[in-house]
Amino acid sequence: MAEPMAKLSQLILYPVKSCAGLSVPAATVTRAGLALDNVRDREWMVVGDDDQFLTQREHPRMALIAPQLHADTLVLHAPGAAPLALALAHPPAALVRTRAVGLWDDRVLADDCGDGAAAWFSAVLGVRCRLVRFGAAAARQTSGTWTGGVPAPTLFADGYPLLLIGAASLEDLNDKLRACGRPALPMDRFRPNLVIDGLDAFEEDYLDTVRCGAALLKPVKPCPRCPIPSIDQATGVAGADPLDILRGYRRKAQLDDAVCFGMNCIVVTGAGERLVVGQQVEATLAF
Repeated sequence: MAEPMAKLSQLILYPVKSCAGLSVPAATVTRAGLALDNVRDREWMVVGDDDQFLTQREHPRMALIAPQLHADTLVLHAPGAAPLALALAHPPAALVRTRAVGLWDDRVLADDCGDGAAAWFSAVLGVRCRLVRFGAAAARQTSGTWTGGVPAPTLFADGYPLLLIGAASLEDLNDKLRACGRPALPMDRFRPNLVIDGLDAFEEDYLDTVRCGAALLKPVKPCPRCPIPSIDQATGVAGADPLDILRGYRRKAQLDDAVCFGMNCIVVTGAGERLVVGQQVEATLAF
């Protein structure tokens, strides 16, 4: 059953996992997520001394590390630190130091970004850590449990290539927050890749497919929420957690009553399609 045309209102990449996003007017959709020029979504990640990934859950100041894309470099900015420039070109394989890093239950072969980047992140976050990049020969697949066995690669995202949220879903939450005397939240608290206007609140939960030009996306799993939405992305400071409100009406029985907001998606067809903010999308209900 097809719904009336909606439109794509935001496109956001997160070059470094759990750091600030890069809101863009256009991006390419790949099977592993959004890409812009030579930068892919969650292509870099910060790891601790134990080679396990770090996020805003434990280090909310990661929200203040903001990416800026130049012709051949990704430049990272943080308060009180000189900018860090990362070359987009991969160095010769002989010069690359690889390390197996942990991301949830996965071990992923990653390229170490060197002592300079490690020192910069350690100083900004106040903890010994290193920056790694998804290895050129690395491969990581999403769980086939939710994709129906359809192969779906991803980089350092928590689990799926794309996160989609309907604008009306946030407005529904904000209505409830305002009714409790609390301030409305911006969409960046929920860190989506795609925001769609024109859907009813939480209608994304019931979509079979979303067509953006030649790209066909399939929502496959509700996104369980962690405490990150409580962190102000502009200040890196944790505040009131909206999960207390969401818990009243956004529990999903199929995920052990986890509080969910947004839908994880895979790319069925049309990898390589250019998506543009403002373009119409066709959303098809699953019933």
